[in-house]
Amino acid sequence: MRWRPYSEARIPSLCGGHDHCTSVVSTQLPLKARSVPPSEFPDEVEMPLLGHLDELRNRLLRSILAIVTGAGLCLIGVRPLVRLLEQPAQDIRFLQLAPGEFLFVSFKVAVYGGLALSLPYLVYEALQFILPGLKQSERRLVVPAVAASTVLFLVGITFAWWALVPAALRFLVAYGADVVEPLWSIERYLDFVLLLLLATGLAFQLPVLQFLLGVLGLVDAVTMLRSWRGVVLGSAVAGAVLTPSTDPITMVLLGGAITLLFLLGVGLVALVRWRRPQGD
Repeated sequence: MRWRPYSEARIPSLCGGHDHCTSVVSTQLPLKARSVPPSEFPDEVEMPLLGHLDELRNRLLRSILAIVTGAGLCLIGVRPLVRLLEQPAQDIRFLQLAPGEFLFVSFKVAVYGGLALSLPYLVYEALQFILPGLKQSERRLVVPAVAASTVLFLVGITFAWWALVPAALRFLVAYGADVVEPLWSIERYLDFVLLLLLATGLAFQLPVLQFLLGVLGLVDAVTMLRSWRGVVLGSAVAGAVLTPSTDPITMVLLGGAITLLFLLGVGLVALVRWRRPQGD
């Protein structure tokens, strides 16, 4: 309820009630409350640069703690994880070529597993850091973005596990099988598999990134489609860089998947633009 500071009201004085004799008094009269539209940036607080850096440090520390916690959980069951990762190689024999090699491999598998387990939380922390700069309508997309990132990461790992890893191993084993006997280092093999799984899972985050850029109004679907030639070339380069092997089958599969994911992201950006009110 708002009050008018001072309102002049003429009322009859006590000197007989004559019209010419009036007194002016100050009253406070309530005004009808105006409907103030809610702020587009709720909880907006101005923060100095050092405050932003301090918040960034705290979020990085919490993210590192999440990775360490996930790695600790994976380290408890590292042996079943190693046996599971050995399955795509089928009848290949693995060797420990140096003292303590399997110990270092165990820690490496645990770190990769901790990173995979904590990825949804890492995405959440990143979005929470930029949340104060988002409008109210944009803040509602934080939970869907985290959920979509988690689902796409799992889809990417599944795609790598059932398509990329077997295709790469078949090619590498068949090539030169009549010349050399395949005896592989357990460390080299797990580096190959884990890097391929993680790289594919991260590559599958592309639609989420495009969706967020579209929501923030930094890019539109038409601009993305105009750069399709560069995207195809970039997908081929990414397929060559992200895959630890040099076989063409894996590179083609991953590059094609990245191109399809890019088109999916373009569709999401177009949907955001279509649902956004005019003038927003």
